[in-house]
Amino acid sequence: MPQTIDIQAAGAAALRDRDPELSALLDEELAYQTGVLAVVAHASVADPSVLAAAGTVLSNITAEGYPGRRYHPGAEWFDAVERLAVERAKAAFGARYANVQPHSCSAANLAVLFGLLAPGDTLLGQHLDAGGHLTHGAPASMTGRVFRAVHYGLDDAGLIDYGQAAELAREHRPKVIVAGASAYPRRIDYGRFRAIADEVGAYLLADISHIAGLVAAGVLPSPIDVAHVTTTSTYKQLGGPRGGLILMGAEAGALGPDGRTPLGTLLNRAVFPGTQGTPNAAAIAAKARALDLVGRPLFRDTARRIADDAAALAKALAGHGFHVLTGGTDNHMVLIDVGRSGLTGVVAERALSECGILANRNRIPGDTRPPLVTSGLRLGTNILAQRGMAPEHMSACADLAARVLGAAEPLSDTEYRLDPDVRKDVLDEVANLCRSFPIPGYPVASL
Repeated sequence: MPQTIDIQAAGAAALRDRDPELSALLDEELAYQTGVLAVVAHASVADPSVLAAAGTVLSNITAEGYPGRRYHPGAEWFDAVERLAVERAKAAFGARYANVQPHSCSAANLAVLFGLLAPGDTLLGQHLDAGGHLTHGAPASMTGRVFRAVHYGLDDAGLIDYGQAAELAREHRPKVIVAGASAYPRRIDYGRFRAIADEVGAYLLADISHIAGLVAAGVLPSPIDVAHVTTTSTYKQLGGPRGGLILMGAEAGALGPDGRTPLGTLLNRAVFPGTQGTPNAAAIAAKARALDLVGRPLFRDTARRIADDAAALAKALAGHGFHVLTGGTDNHMVLIDVGRSGLTGVVAERALSECGILANRNRIPGDTRPPLVTSGLRLGTNILAQRGMAPEHMSACADLAARVLGAAEPLSDTEYRLDPDVRKDVLDEVANLCRSFPIPGYPVASL
């Protein structure tokens, strides 16, 4: 009987031999990932065993529903895989309920919001320009079109304005309050948000997509037993596949808005059939593998290094004269205002990318530039830490970034000129760093 590893090996050989064009593109992508310095906040690297789990025969499964209650036959082994993923998700986060079917955290957020709200109901979330996410009620998202969205912002220090959030909650009486962000470098006080939610009778949704690894490792406080519902992606910081999770802790036995249906039942229905059809069975297997790794000491050590690296990177960038928002970071994320240096976010992003360093443009509080341009740059240390880079190596990363940004001569909001000698020198130094700190389990970057 052929085993999974035999099928994968045969498939890889067939891909190489029968579709060299596609195979070459995938090899180029692998070489690119191993050879660039990814200083991004929105991604992590999946262990090869996670990639292997994602490429299994479970891709052949179509089975809507949940374990033991499928709408299609032949799902016995997938049922076991999904149950395993659920148990590992609960163990990783100390949760009492987990749904592992969402295709992303955005999908998880949509399911929760459509499960708890009716069209036209009020949602209170963090403003996009203050570090929130599209699915927290931004006008560009369906969450900002279907629901009545109200947003809180930041205080003069760039920190969440909890007083404003409380005032808005009392004024607008939202049914859901979202605590969570995609571009906020400080820790979030879930207890204060829960107090606000309780005062106005709202459900509290904690979106930890960007900080899930730090939460699971105990580096940052967990909202699992504080919020009614917690959502996360599985790839931004958990080293998993593209996908999301819905989690509940102490509130797992609470009732939904109708006062009769348990929240777990309501959220399961909100995922399927409410907002999704067939689950991605292979991705759920990959989630199970990644969540097993999350529970191991190596992951916890890496998570601590992620936070320590970010603090060191923020300090090093400030030493180069960059304005670091909030003066530092509590998580993996560093935000800088490149507008003060005469650049735009998109120019900074493109100049760095040209030199083998990845960081993304990001709007910052008070930004007057559009989202495709921006005045800010967001950096992160997830992949640097996974490579084994420690705080003492962050000065080298900051030096390289400062050299590029200092040499980028803006010609417009989107165009610039870069000294080719600077480009060559930085590319060489990036290549040396990547060879010195290879991604575990991946080939060493070649020249």
